[in-house]
Amino acid sequence: MSDSERGVIVVADDDVDILELVALTLERVGHVVHRARDGEEALELVKREHPDLAVLDVSMPKLDGFELTRRLRDDPDTAAVRIVLLTALVQDADVSEGLAAGAHEYMPKPFSPQELQERIDALLAQPAE
Repeated sequence: MSDSERGVIVVADDDVDILELVALTLERVGHVVHRARDGEEALELVKREHPDLAVLDVSMPKLDGFELTRRLRDDPDTAAVRIVLLTALVQDADVSEGLAAGAHEYMPKPFSPQELQERIDALLAQPAE
């Protein structure tokens, strides 16, 4: 993927250190990144910015990542947004719930910024649904 094809991404995490790590990793390779500190803010950003992809923590205040993913999938205006759940919740039931909610990827924390970037690039290279 060339820099001219880089996407617009919403990153949501209530841990500011992780939020900044993910955002800076993606900005460094040319993505436009919008940051959110909770699920409600992320929902508003997705509706306003129409990103190509969202990286969402599961355990966030106001609206958790599972519910946020379901709401994005249920809204025709946001249903095509690709979603990566990045979370410390790694039990099989959590992974199943995230994928059932409509996430494309489920990555455990701690995570490799390089692997996250590679998965995002792979998702953005796929045709929109």
